[in-house]
Formats: sequence, C-alpha cells, structure tokens
Amino acid sequence: MNKFRLFRFLAIAIFTLAFASLANAQATRTWVSGVGDDVNPCSRTAPCKTYAGAISKTADKGEISTLDPGGFGTVTTTKNITIDGTNGAGFGSILASGTSGVIVNDSLTATPNTIVVTLRHLSINGASTTAGSGIRFIAGKALIVEDCVISGFTGTGSVGRGISVELTSSAPKNVFVKDTNITNCTVGIRLGQTSSFVAAVLDNVNIDAVGDQVAGTTGVELAAGGFAVIRDSVISRFQNGINNTGGANSGARVIGSTLFSNATGINAGASAAQISSSSLLGNSTGIALAGGSATTGCDNFFAGNSADISGGVLTNKCVQ
Repeated sequence: MNKFRLFRFLAIAIFTLAFASLANAQATRTWVSGVGDDVNPCSRTAPCKTYAGAISKTADKGEISTLDPGGFGTVTTTKNITIDGTNGAGFGSILASGTSGVIVNDSLTATPNTIVVTLRHLSINGASTTAGSGIRFIAGKALIVEDCVISGFTGTGSVGRGISVELTSSAPKNVFVKDTNITNCTVGIRLGQTSSFVAAVLDNVNIDAVGDQVAGTTGVELAAGGFAVIRDSVISRFQNGINNTGGANSGARVIGSTLFSNATGINAGASAAQISSSSLLGNSTGIALAGGSATTGCDNFFAGNSADISGGVLTNKCVQ
C-alpha cells in the first residue's frame, strides 16, 4: 500500500511539473534576431529566427520584439499579439515575394472575431510580385498598424493591396493605421466588411501609387461596409485617390489631407463624403459626385485640377 501511494504521489508530481512546464513554454515577451534559431525558446539571450517561429512560443496578448535588423519571414496569427520591429536596435523586415506578409485570421478558433493585433515598426515588401498583399485582415476584432512601410504588392483583383481588410462577420470591427507609408501597391488600403461595417482611422498615412494614374489603381478603396476617417494624409498618383465602391453603405471623412496628381482625387460613388481642411491639387478631377454627394467646410483648397468638381454640386457648410 505504501509503495502504491508513493507511486501515485510521484505520478501526480510528474504530471503537475509537466503541465507547469507546458504552461510556461509560452512567454509574454519573445525575441527574434537575424542570427537566431527557431529551436530556441525565443528569449532575449536565445532568440528565434522568424516571427512564425516566435509566435508559437508567445502567450496570448504577448509581444514579439526584434533584437536587430533582419528578415523575419511571413506570419499568420490567430491570437492577440503585438509584433514590434523595434525601431532603434533593429527594424523588422518581412519579404513576402509571391505571398502575403501578415495574415490576421481567428475564424477557426474557439472565440472567433475577438483578437486584437498590433503591427509596429515593420517593413513589409512584396518585391513587386503579382500575388499576395502586405497585410490581410480576414477575421478578428481590431487591427492596429503603426510606423510601418509597406511596398511592392502589384497584383490585381483580391491581391496587390498594401492593407486588405476583407471581413465577413456580423460584428463591427476597427482598423487604425498611423504614421505609415504605403508605396508601389495597386491598392493602398482596401476596407470592406460584407455583413456589418469596419471603421478605420488613417492618421498620417502616405500612399503613393504603383505608377502614374494607372488604370485600376486606388489609394483607399471603400468597399461595402467600409468607413474611414482619413486625417493628415497624402494620397497621390492613382486612378482614384479615394474610391467608394460600396455604395451608400460606405463612406469617407477626409480631414487635413492632400489628394495630389490622381485621375480622380475623391470618387464619392453613391456615398456621402465629408471633406474639411484638405487640398485637392493637380488631379484630372478633384471630386467626382455622380450618384453621390460631398459636404465641405469653407476651408478646402483646389488648385491645378482640370475640373474641381464633376457630376454634381459640392454642398458647402460654412460656419461663420
């Protein structure tokens, strides 16, 4: 009996220790390095090699930090996570030739449409290939992009987007993009949610085209369910700087921004756009209103456009 009890005690102890070891396998903060190895625990002194290797060893709501400059590979996340390229000591690079750089998708988890993902200080480069997008937001609660550089996604259709928001769930979602440059992409940012709406704030975002007014290119596309506040941003050289393709179930609020050298600066589509303290410069058409409307304060500046307004009348709301 004593031997049996001792055996039982040892078995429980071993199980408890094994469970504790498994629980501790995921750290709140992990690290990657250009000279790391994914067999490592991803600690600061034994970092991993890739973001994909580190994410499996990072706890939910944890953070992956970057020790030094390097290329750390594409990654898909199904949990709350912050991936920080760590401006200063290093700047995290993701080369996504022929694929997407970062995919956010918790649709197959036990709690879908709940994760919040933050991407900070990252360079995501598509190498001018025609497949994939920089960031794809497929399912989750919120996407936050700060101080990133996204370039070289030149495909068409459902690819070729710097940031592609393609949600289908019925709950509202949020997207925040701040201090970010998006260049050489067919579509800079595409916002859409087929079953509800996605609200985006684009703050100090510079979006420049794959060429000069190339057909089919768009700086910010507002598909069905896509609503955006675009503040202190520059959008240049697209066929459509801001393009509403979602009808009345989408729209833009443009504040303190510049639409420069586009074929159409703002194509309101069937939406109601609001514009204040903004400049529309050197576009073929500043604002196109066929089927839609635009309301403005008295503080916008139009110069060098072949036509400032087409297809309708701009509604002025001047507060004296």
